[in-house]
Amino acid sequence: MMIRRFVSLFLCLLLCTFITLGKDKKDKEKSAAPPMVMLWPDAGTPTLKLTFEGFTQLASYNGQLSLESHVLIENLSGNLIPQASFTVYMLDKDRVRVGNGTLNVSDLEAGQQAKISFHVFSVGIPASLSLVAKNNAAGIPTSTKTVPLKVVSVPPGANLRVDGHDVGTTPAVVNLMVGSHTLEFSKEGFNSGSTPVDIKPDEAPGGSISFELGGLSHDVLELRDGKIVQGDAISMSMTSILFRINGKDQSYERNQIKKIILVQRETVAQTPVVEPAPAQPAQGKP
Repeated sequence: MMIRRFVSLFLCLLLCTFITLGKDKKDKEKSAAPPMVMLWPDAGTPTLKLTFEGFTQLASYNGQLSLESHVLIENLSGNLIPQASFTVYMLDKDRVRVGNGTLNVSDLEAGQQAKISFHVFSVGIPASLSLVAKNNAAGIPTSTKTVPLKVVSVPPGANLRVDGHDVGTTPAVVNLMVGSHTLEFSKEGFNSGSTPVDIKPDEAPGGSISFELGGLSHDVLELRDGKIVQGDAISMSMTSILFRINGKDQSYERNQIKKIILVQRETVAQTPVVEPAPAQPAQGKP
């Protein structure tokens, strides 16, 4: 009789254990969510890309959930990020904050990725996230700080590239991270140019930079295959153009050419040379 009771009790305990394990597993599965991708400081010119895997519930106590997510952090800039620290705010579907935690990364080379574990306490599973950069002392770390800079060109309307990325036409305001950058300018009818810019950690907003494009010194042919040729147009007809490149003449068919840019040339009026009339031989007197 005692053996039967013991077996029955053992089976009940075993069944309860299976039910509890199944429930815990089901809860963890329910807490999983699709990855969340965050771009810092913005999607236009991101410095960091943070991919949060689905949050998994580890435990719960007194209405608080212990959540974990593995975060893949990628340095999209061309510079080393020595240290970056973020406060991660957890938001529900109504954009109500339900928790927050701190995320730190250090010594991230340009283009390098790092995967770290992120633990946080929350009153619910987040539907979205919000990032605020900080450091241990006073706010934004210099490694992720951006400074707005107004860029103008003479003439205006030049195509502007920052570190190899198109950002529009001048005048423009660009947000530059602390460090060294290269600004490139191009405009039809003018020579392209570039200039380096250094943003210091204590750089204040409100600065500006001006760049003057030089005029073209040669005529330009833009071919339909994308090739650009600089030289001097010698002659043109209905079917071809004769172009002098580095002292050598080359003929291009009209259908090869997409666009011709002719520089303005100054013509200098030559003073006519008047040669004196040859002296007439003296005629003898009769």
